[in-house]
Amino acid sequence: MTLGSFLLSALAVLVLLGVGQRVLDRMHLRDRTALLLIAALFVGGLIPDIDLGMVRLNIGGALIPLGVCVYLLVTADETAERVRGIAGAVITSLAVYLLGRVMPSEPERIVIDPLYICGITGGIVGWLLGRSRRGAFICGVLGVLLADIISAVTVWAGGVSQKLVLGGAGLFDSVVISGFLAVLLCELVGETLERFARARGVSPDPQRVRMPERKKRK
Repeated sequence: MTLGSFLLSALAVLVLLGVGQRVLDRMHLRDRTALLLIAALFVGGLIPDIDLGMVRLNIGGALIPLGVCVYLLVTADETAERVRGIAGAVITSLAVYLLGRVMPSEPERIVIDPLYICGITGGIVGWLLGRSRRGAFICGVLGVLLADIISAVTVWAGGVSQKLVLGGAGLFDSVVISGFLAVLLCELVGETLERFARARGVSPDPQRVRMPERKKRK
């Protein structure tokens, strides 16, 4: 089992136990919807890629994560959050792409799988730029996907005819790691700042801790 699949399995267990309920509420997702999305990611990764000439799209690694990002953008509470998500995704993609350029290519010098490193980088940068849970997820996931597209365009510009497999060939793990880590960091840091603020008897700074009003479940 790859790290991405392991994280999805762990996430499914947490959702079933109700541990991630607060996070899902803030992302405008219900428990059942989250479980269906996790199952769709698993199944989508097993379905043959969609061939579009020089581009092949993996359903579980590209189309479904992209669809989730579009949903989060559409349901964002503020226009500023949408702008931060899109702009942050572009900046995250550049950070991941540049990191990929400087990483050593010799196997004996590689300690961690480069795809994992890209996913971790996308998650950290996405958290820093996204600020809210939804924004962090959008920045992390879209950033990794855009970085792969930038790499492909660079290769094509160099005259190399190489097919882009978006969401496949290991990128699935990077996408999952990036999105998972971005939201996890946002939640941990947000909760920590909130607790510190309450301990000091002051209200959390809304510019630092995004705390959308929790909606009641029907």
